[in-house]
Amino acid sequence: MSDTSPFAGLSTEALNARAWPFEQARNLLARLLKSRLESDEDRDLASTLIHAGKTDEALATLPGMQREVIFETGYGPSGLPHIGTFNEVLRTTMVRNAFRALTGDHWPTRLYCFSDDMDGFRKVPENVPNREQMAEDLGKPLTEVRDPFGDGESFGRANNARLRAFLDQYGFEYEFLSATDCYRSGRFDATLLKALERFDDIQAIMLPTLGPDRRATYSPFLPISPTTGRVLQVPTLERNIEAGTIVFEDEDGTRVETPVTGGRVKMQWKPDWAMRWAALGVDYEMAGKDLIESVKVSSRICRVLGGTPPEGFNFELFLDGEGRKISKSLGNGLSIEEWLHYGTPESLAFYIYASPKSAKKLHFDVIPRAVDDYLGQIDAYRDQEIDKRIENPVWHVHEGRPPASVSPVPFSLLLNLASVANATDKDALWAYISRYLPEATPQTEPTLDKLAGYALTYYQDRVRASKVFRAPTEKEAAAFRDLADRLRALPADTTDGEIIQNEVYAVGKEHAFEPLRAWFGALYEVLLGASQGPRFGSFAAIYGLDRTIELLESGAKGDLAA
Repeated sequence: MSDTSPFAGLSTEALNARAWPFEQARNLLARLLKSRLESDEDRDLASTLIHAGKTDEALATLPGMQREVIFETGYGPSGLPHIGTFNEVLRTTMVRNAFRALTGDHWPTRLYCFSDDMDGFRKVPENVPNREQMAEDLGKPLTEVRDPFGDGESFGRANNARLRAFLDQYGFEYEFLSATDCYRSGRFDATLLKALERFDDIQAIMLPTLGPDRRATYSPFLPISPTTGRVLQVPTLERNIEAGTIVFEDEDGTRVETPVTGGRVKMQWKPDWAMRWAALGVDYEMAGKDLIESVKVSSRICRVLGGTPPEGFNFELFLDGEGRKISKSLGNGLSIEEWLHYGTPESLAFYIYASPKSAKKLHFDVIPRAVDDYLGQIDAYRDQEIDKRIENPVWHVHEGRPPASVSPVPFSLLLNLASVANATDKDALWAYISRYLPEATPQTEPTLDKLAGYALTYYQDRVRASKVFRAPTEKEAAAFRDLADRLRALPADTTDGEIIQNEVYAVGKEHAFEPLRAWFGALYEVLLGASQGPRFGSFAAIYGLDRTIELLESGAKGDLAA
């Protein structure tokens, strides 16, 4: 790899970084040393070389390490890519990049985005055309279900194309794999034959996890009916290990002997997951907290198949605004498209990065804070030493190359400016911005221009109808008049937010607001019609002293509440 890689030469810092992707990368490295090297001497040597920044030497001298490291994420193409898909690919990419930094970017890695498109089609979506036609294809592999939109080769293939376009849109580096292609091409054949040979061992793991009725008919192999083309949930009646075949009863009652290879059967999903790990040599795959038991079961089956279960962790699930688990069927979540209607892709990645083992609410109200927190971390990154930089979320969001700057104006300030000015287009906002930042234009500050557009849209759609102004108390009204007088005493062209903020603080203390945040709460609730707001000095600087004075006087009279 070229030394221009943002991951080269970082192994020393990565060894001690506390950011969760580095914790995961170190766990993965420990697993690789244990699983790929046979002796303690080789493991010690490899560890010493890697810690000394000599991963290339370790790879050259220890053959067990020369195979590339495989990361994987899974996707079910029965629907469109969604926030969960983005989440898994993004977080896995972050661990991959941390691993590259840990090993000096000398150890080759690969990310498979695997589509389980040979799964049987179980339910016709509500929001598609040609539903009767789709109903005729129930039970068939998704790659054999006709595309209701008529655009793709099949429903599964069309959704695969959407997945790839979705991932490409965000610049992910990955290799797409189709279950159908892997089964039919023979890529899984050797592992499938091993599964046939160790059928009883797999059953011994699976049957205790099932109910009595399911247990009576369960088989890890799902044959594809040669007459109907459907994926069948039927018992395996006979096995012929030497011939590599099973016998099952087809839908018309005839007994059929079929090979387990060449795409003529698919495995049940937990054995299938394990088989995939073993066949592809997957080293790392994360999963949601709801799959903890499934990971344990599949890991046991993977060992039966002669593989080593991948390293990984179970992340918490997203919640809606009321704390309920997000469900596609309920439609109670926030989609990627909805987030990107109001905020940047980087702010979404930033929000997803944080605390993966804690449940996170994913709803409209978190977007403004996420955008501003992202901007704040970009600003902090500039002055940080390298050991702090690789723990900064924006290092992970931007794959080691964060921009030097993003926007000189916070999103929350733009949002409140749109609100107070009752702006309906970006030109209105730029009239204020240009006075505050005379050198700035939409061309020189493209991100600021985009944020102005997001702020306008968010205000019009999410804030305008919900704004509630209240009348001031006598104490608050007196403080507003005092602040207006102090601002009037400043030079009219003052655009220094700190100077204005000092006056704001002085008024709050002079009028004995205790705690002081009650004073800022009054400013937001009376003047902006919201419970929270931007740094008031910065807001006044960009809004203009004359207009801020008028706003304070209107608020003191109770005109805004009226």
